[in-house]
This record gives sequence, structure tokens and C-alpha cells, in this order.
Amino acid sequence: MGYVIAIIGIALCVLCCGIGSAVGLYMTGQAGAGVLAEDSKKFSKVLVLVVLPATNGIYGFVMAILAQNYLAGITTIAQGLSLLGALLPLSIVGIFGGIYQAKSCVACINAVAKDEGLSGKLLLFPAMIETYTILALVVSILLLGVL
Repeated sequence: MGYVIAIIGIALCVLCCGIGSAVGLYMTGQAGAGVLAEDSKKFSKVLVLVVLPATNGIYGFVMAILAQNYLAGITTIAQGLSLLGALLPLSIVGIFGGIYQAKSCVACINAVAKDEGLSGKLLLFPAMIETYTILALVVSILLLGVL
């Protein structure tokens, strides 16, 4: 039973991070397409802002690879719950971070539509949200280390 709980934890982490990225990319893709429909020369200015929410899905995938190394040692329910708990920080921040990062990116993409010279400065705002997703990744990795 502990093994099943651990598998659910890994799947949940990948799923939550993937949903955060997918929803985020949907939002930023719409905004980016709108800007490019008006001026295709701004492609390089909006590209990073459009793809930035994709990183959450990558973090979930990396965490799944790291966590699967612990599956062989899981024999009890408590161990399964421990692995599930270790994955919760990234799971939760992965879904919400991707969506809120996308909202920030959409606002920045809309600002680039008005003044493309701001693109470098505007990257700071969604990057701050990225910082918290990276911190959740680090916490989950550290929690794996105590299993």
C-alpha cells in the first residue's frame, strides 16, 4: 500500500506541475499571438514571456525522476506517505505558480505590445514567481533526502 501511495505522489507532482504549465502556456500563447498578429517583428521580445510557464512542467518531470529512485525502498504506508509529503511543496506551487506566472507574463506581453523596449525589464516580474517554484523544487529535493 505504501508503494501505491508513493506512486500517487509522483503522479500528482507531475500532473500538478503539468497542469500549471499547460494552463499557463495557453494563457501566454493567446496573449503572444495577439501581439504578433499586430506586429510580427516583436516575436523575439515576447518569446521568453510566452514560454516561461513551461518550466513548471519540467520541474515536475525532474522531481519524478528523482523520486522514482526511492520507490524500491518503500515498504510501509508511512514511507509512502513520507514520499507523498516530500512531493507536496512542488505539486502545490507547481500548479498555482504556473498559472500566476502566466498572468504576470500576459500583463508583460501586453506591455511589450505598447513599448517593446520594456521587454528586458518586464522579465523580472514573472521571474520572481519562478523563484518560488524553484524554492519549492529545492524543498522537495531536500525532503527526499531525509527519506
